Amino acid sequence: MKSKTWAWLLSILFLLCLGLSLPTLLARKDAAAAEIWSDNRLAATVDLHIDQEITIRSKNGTNVVTVRDGKIAVTQADCPDCYCMQRGFCSGGTQIVCLPNRLVIRFLAESAVDGAVG
Repeated sequence: MKSKTWAWLLSILFLLCLGLSLPTLLARKDAAAAEIWSDNRLAATVDLHIDQEITIRSKNGTNVVTVRDGKIAVTQADCPDCYCMQRGFCSGGTQIVCLPNRLVIRFLAESAVDGAVG
């Protein structure tokens, strides 16, 4: 077979695989809770269904974390670049990180916040 035929077949196969896997890749469950870590220590575990505002102070700086409408965000930070604030309100996905202040917000899966079974 000619190389153009192989290129077409491989392109069609790639698009077919992409089309079948795209819904799985894009599907993301919203988290029920999040952990706020500061200086490698767990500072708080928050329920994303309860609106609240938490101030996290450490030797590296201060961050204000806001929970609203099932989402969480860093709404104030005294770090020099404020990239953590640009992330905005999130309900899941990758972590929210303030590197200068050493703050990390991790999303917890539904099963991670279930009560213990005795």
